[in-house]
Amino acid sequence: MNIRNTGHHITRRIRLIACISALATAFVVALPQVGHAQNVTPPPVPGTLHVPEGNEAFLIGHAFGSQDYVCAASGSGVAFVLTTPEAVLFDNPARRVINHFFSPNPVEGGTIRATWQSTRNSSVFWGKLVHAATFATDPDFVAPDAIAWLLLSRAGVLEGSGNGDNLAAATFVQRVNTVGGLAPSIGCNSPADIGKTAFVPYEADYVFYKNPTATTAVPERN
Repeated sequence: MNIRNTGHHITRRIRLIACISALATAFVVALPQVGHAQNVTPPPVPGTLHVPEGNEAFLIGHAFGSQDYVCAASGSGVAFVLTTPEAVLFDNPARRVINHFFSPNPVEGGTIRATWQSTRNSSVFWGKLVHAATFATDPDFVAPDAIAWLLLSRAGVLEGSGNGDNLAAATFVQRVNTVGGLAPSIGCNSPADIGKTAFVPYEADYVFYKNPTATTAVPERN
């Protein structure tokens, strides 16, 4: 497992997120306070997104960013396919705490997973999809023009250094309260459109859970 190369990949990805961070900062002052440390109250979610008993929320971050799509062959036609999110999470209106994107998970031999990396101590959490809730399945929670709410379990973690919330302790992440982010309905209609990209703005809350009684060893950063 090449932790060092993975760290370099993540660093390059974070540079791409810098411009999103600058834009988000301009708007985030209008946000209400979100939970941090012991003061976290998870929002209501559909039953399929409940985390197992014994896990408790320790951080909520509000994300600004984009869902990035590319037009690709799909079945007998073409469709927009998600390539990565590019988002920045804030735990209060003035503090960026996490960058969010896709990256290879070294614990799984490089499988591409949803990734969250702390901006304060560089700890990393890779998540594997457990359940999704959409407008079609859970209209009481998910807006018709918004991406799905999700529950993801730990697929891999990387220990950080320094202060700040340790994402290596996380066991589950929920994506909730989504706004926007759906793939466009136009622009990918024929083989001639293959390769076209679309960067769709979105917002969401991400709720991070940990199990205080767990004693799982995690890789340390070299």
